[in-house]
Amino acid sequence: MLNRIESYYDAVPRPSSRAEDFGPLTLFVQAGDGWPYYARPALGHEGEVAVEAVEAVRARQRELGVPEAFEWVAETTPGLRAAVEASGLTVHEHPLMVLEGDGLAVPDPEGVTVRMVGADDIALETAVAAPFAAFGMPPMPGAADRVAQRIAGGLTRLAAALDDTGRALSAGQHQPVGAVSEVVGVGTVPAAQRRGLGLAVTAALVADARAGGAELVFLSASDATVARLYGRLGFRTIATALIAEAEEAAEAEKAEGKAAADQEATTAEEA
Repeated sequence: MLNRIESYYDAVPRPSSRAEDFGPLTLFVQAGDGWPYYARPALGHEGEVAVEAVEAVRARQRELGVPEAFEWVAETTPGLRAAVEASGLTVHEHPLMVLEGDGLAVPDPEGVTVRMVGADDIALETAVAAPFAAFGMPPMPGAADRVAQRIAGGLTRLAAALDDTGRALSAGQHQPVGAVSEVVGVGTVPAAQRRGLGLAVTAALVADARAGGAELVFLSASDATVARLYGRLGFRTIATALIAEAEEAAEAEKAEGKAAADQEATTAEEA
């Protein structure tokens, strides 16, 4: 299962980035506008990673003007953590969870319709904006267009809970690659929280992933407390996802992580 997830992590950035080889590490560089990618262990690499390889990637990230960030699975590449910490990066741990069974069948909460959102859907703009609003941020410029392109290309599936005006109050995505998909970015606008919308959106994403042939559906929780809550939705922890970043980014990550944990707790408590 971890090998399948590792192959997924290597594959999912490639349609929107170029991959630069640094021996035991691969740096994914965003092609065009969009959220910058990160470095990961090279697919199939086993054993230790030298701190010099980490520092070479960080130098390239500084040259490109992108965040100095690494993501990997602790159990798959146990030798990387010591190297990134020796280089001065801060490491965050997140429970890596997989879905058992087909997930929950959740009825639409009162006053909303939960459905998938297409590339040319009138609800696309607000569905893309809702998770940003959940964390107190405006959407990135061009975000809706990029998501529409990914939906049209089969790279992203988007679900939303819509009010009676067609405006998205909650939304999230899953990113299918073959028979594996990751649930990401589920968020509810602050005024509509505690109504079961995040749970309903997550259930819709899981159902869509299974209907599309996904044999393995997974996500990363913010922390162990949130992971226990996600367990009520049918997910179980199988490993630890690690994110390493520079100290100044770590402070921002800490604040965003708290907001994410609050959001996830809201979603899971509604179960």
